Amino acid sequence: MRAIVVLALFLGTLHAASATFELKGQVEEVSTPVRVRLYGAETPYNAFTISNNHGSFKFRGLEPGTYVVIAFVRRHGEARRTVVVTPSLADEKRVVHVSIPLPPPTSAVDRAKRRSTVSVTQLAIPEPARQKHQDSQRDLNRHDIKAAIAHLNEALKLAPKYAEAWNSLGVVYYQTKDYTQAEQCFRKATEIAPEDWTPAVNLGGVLLNLQRPQEALEYNRYAVKARPNDALANSQLGMTYFRLGEMEKAEQYLATAERLDPSHFSHPQLLLAEIYARRGDKASTLRELNDFVSRFPDSEVAAELRKRLAQVNK
Repeated sequence: MRAIVVLALFLGTLHAASATFELKGQVEEVSTPVRVRLYGAETPYNAFTISNNHGSFKFRGLEPGTYVVIAFVRRHGEARRTVVVTPSLADEKRVVHVSIPLPPPTSAVDRAKRRSTVSVTQLAIPEPARQKHQDSQRDLNRHDIKAAIAHLNEALKLAPKYAEAWNSLGVVYYQTKDYTQAEQCFRKATEIAPEDWTPAVNLGGVLLNLQRPQEALEYNRYAVKARPNDALANSQLGMTYFRLGEMEKAEQYLATAERLDPSHFSHPQLLLAEIYARRGDKASTLRELNDFVSRFPDSEVAAELRKRLAQVNK
């Protein structure tokens, strides 16, 4: 399942490009095939592949944008990395490379706990509804958003308590900027599966976009408590505290997100730079802004920041 985050306050889009790109990745320290999914961080997209025995994988025909790579490693769980697919970060063959660190092994107790959290309701989802959900993911791979929404609605007609389908529909609405519909879908998913981290963290994100940080706080605190080493959860909680004016807490969680996933699609560097600028810490402000420009060189924000940084460095 996917998770998303509200975009940072000053987020820009990538410049359009006519040609597509290839993403080549490597899951470190593995000796067996790994299941890898690729999701669009800012626009609806979904793709799936399996690596070779040494963890190498690739995705072809990608449009410029920001993506989330999720590798499912047996006995280790999920490894996530944000990757920016853009002309300036590609080689001469239009290939972007990413390395996915192997997450620490999970204990047998943790694995059993995760299996036991699947509710009876979700286990009882009929196969036709699951098939409709799979069809929606194939639609997203073809960039057919209208068909994906239709298939998800069909799945929910067959299984109204299908939490994963509600979450997937919420993600599509979120990424097409229909935040009100997204909130309704994520709330439905959390009502059906209150133990599920994904719709809860997504609800925390969409509430930030709806300018309701006090409501978002509950969900984003829960997200960090449940997954303290998740960049998404930490970034959202940092954003929440920033909106609430608690700058020290905001810095703590945004810095953690930046450490966990330096190119995270929520762009923690921008809010960290704002925090440091308010303190009069010029060196730290410039460090964060330069780091952002290096990681997102083709964004509209980076183009503007380069002009400002050039003025500062004169």
